[in-house]
Amino acid sequence: MSLPLIGLTGFIMTLVLIGLGFPVAISMAVIGLAGIALSGALDQAAYVLSTAPFESIFPYSFSVIPLFVLMGVFAAHAGLSRSLFDVINAFVGHWRGGLAVSTVGASAVFGAICGSSLATVATIGRVAMPEMRRYDYDDSLSAAAVAAGGTLGVLIPPSIILVIFGLLTQTSIGALFMGAIIPGILGTVLYALAVMLRVRRRPSLAPAGQRVDWGRRFALLSAVWPVVLLFGLVIGGMQLGWFSPTEAAAVGASGAFLLALVMGGLNRGVMRGIVRETAALTGMIFLILIGAAFFNFFLETTGLPMMLAELIGGSDIHPTLVMILILLFYVVLGCFMDSMSMVLLTVPLLAPVAIAMEYDMVWFGVLVVTVAEIGLITPPVGMNLFVVQATAPGLKQETVIRGILPFITADVLRLALLLIFPWLVWSGL
Repeated sequence: MSLPLIGLTGFIMTLVLIGLGFPVAISMAVIGLAGIALSGALDQAAYVLSTAPFESIFPYSFSVIPLFVLMGVFAAHAGLSRSLFDVINAFVGHWRGGLAVSTVGASAVFGAICGSSLATVATIGRVAMPEMRRYDYDDSLSAAAVAAGGTLGVLIPPSIILVIFGLLTQTSIGALFMGAIIPGILGTVLYALAVMLRVRRRPSLAPAGQRVDWGRRFALLSAVWPVVLLFGLVIGGMQLGWFSPTEAAAVGASGAFLLALVMGGLNRGVMRGIVRETAALTGMIFLILIGAAFFNFFLETTGLPMMLAELIGGSDIHPTLVMILILLFYVVLGCFMDSMSMVLLTVPLLAPVAIAMEYDMVWFGVLVVTVAEIGLITPPVGMNLFVVQATAPGLKQETVIRGILPFITADVLRLALLLIFPWLVWSGL
């Protein structure tokens, strides 16, 4: 069996193991080491086993991951989700479907300082689901708005997955963050339109709420200005050259800590919980990175990524068609894997293809993360669908799935716009 064929077989077997429920990190590590050994490189397998666990996570640049995780955990404990939901609801809550639109908007802003889709869904869902039920919103619309809105936390910077993509491909994290802003805003607008169009067709899904006077609106606005300041400081500081990505993450974590402290969300017990949660999330990410290091070395040994790059680059296939095929591959994969695992498993394989096709890597990264979002809300195992179910007692999974199609349609439209108009991914560089 040729080395590239061994690589392809190993890739398929890894997907099978993950589909059977084996942990992603273990699946990649076991297949990677076994593949290296089967390739006839036992000495290399021993070398990788002894060095990869350290070398895959020790670089200074990887310290940005626990810092952004800590920033998101502090933000979740600062009570910002309630403030964000209330201020957006004050402006649009009197519309029919306004509470669902507020949920999407609050998810987008909270995701900008949290960086985690699952955390955004869990945090916003605890606030928004009881409120929408109180106003007799249909559960299918409410739950779908929470699940879809949470995916914005994956794309809108600071995004942990964009950080990992940048580290894997040696792409500027600051450029990736800037390039994701317009697609993130576009996604928010399209989700809001999906809510409004669905409610227009079936007004019984969502009654109109009460109008809030301007005095109350301005009072609520004054409570969320620190969020805007923190976002501007982290992203603007990187863009203006004030901070490196790691320094920006440290500034963001410190700012989120101060917000939580001022808002009274911290005490000794909460701080212990924050440290444990940050350590658990960071450990999970680093364990997957170690497994990916084994697997990536295996792929490089077989030469599969370069063979694919040469095969596709030397063909007459149009680059746009190649990109569409890659996106379809991610959509199918997203039905069975979480977004971070998808990126860590596939980017080392597909990055050489993207380079051979002369794609802009910032544009490619934003598209990959955008399509990974679709996987988070795609049945049967979209992670956000299960998280939102856990936030609302009595909510059935089929109810969530029934309302998610308009939001998936909005995502497909966004992907099409990013393909047709690449300048929407503006890195500012």
